[in-house]
Amino acid sequence: MSFTATVLTLYPEMFPGPLGTSLAGRALREGRWSLETVQIRDFATDKHRSVDDTPAGGGAGMVMRADVLAAALDSVADDRPVIAMSPRGRPLDQQRVRALAQGPGVTVLCGRFEGYDERLFEARDIELVSIGDYVLSGGEMGALVLLDACIRLLPGVMGAASSGDDESFETGLLEYPQYTRPVTWEGRTIPEVLRSGDHAKIAAWRKHRAEVDTRLRRPDLWERHEGARVRPPSGARRHDEED
Repeated sequence: MSFTATVLTLYPEMFPGPLGTSLAGRALREGRWSLETVQIRDFATDKHRSVDDTPAGGGAGMVMRADVLAAALDSVADDRPVIAMSPRGRPLDQQRVRALAQGPGVTVLCGRFEGYDERLFEARDIELVSIGDYVLSGGEMGALVLLDACIRLLPGVMGAASSGDDESFETGLLEYPQYTRPVTWEGRTIPEVLRSGDHAKIAAWRKHRAEVDTRLRRPDLWERHEGARVRPPSGARRHDEED
């Protein structure tokens, strides 16, 4: 059974968008995953097809109505997890992406305006997810990010089964630096260890550089990584000490 994605949105024309190209697009054409969109406005009940209203208590903007959203969600109710894209949600991480990719698919709700009527989340089993500490015009871009992250992990999409094993976040660290030909470019040479053919030394170098880069660039990840508890802060050398 293929991974099935259903996106509830006011702008179904945004899909598949970039998901129709490259690896995701090929996988879509091969049937490794499927996509359907649901126009939220189709579930409005008044003559103006209203999906939003003014916020209770006053304030700027408009809020998406719980009754309309619930009707749209109920029309596609199944055993797939339901995710609402929201800056108020739990940050999306690789662990959650991998769990989703191993399931039957996902239903994604894309918000607009000032967000959702909170009663929707009290009445339905919905997981709020954020792709970062910033605000977009709507949830569609977040949905594309979430789906792309999942689709690339589906069997056969990336080719070799081990393609994603050493990527950033898979082990709790950022990925080690990558190099390719030419050996020398603008006076900069690929580190000698990567040209040595000694796989043990290469693996050790990559592990060390992953730890160094994580500690310098993402101290939040480093603090959570088990290596940080056994390695003194002085154990990670500066970039300019690496070759």
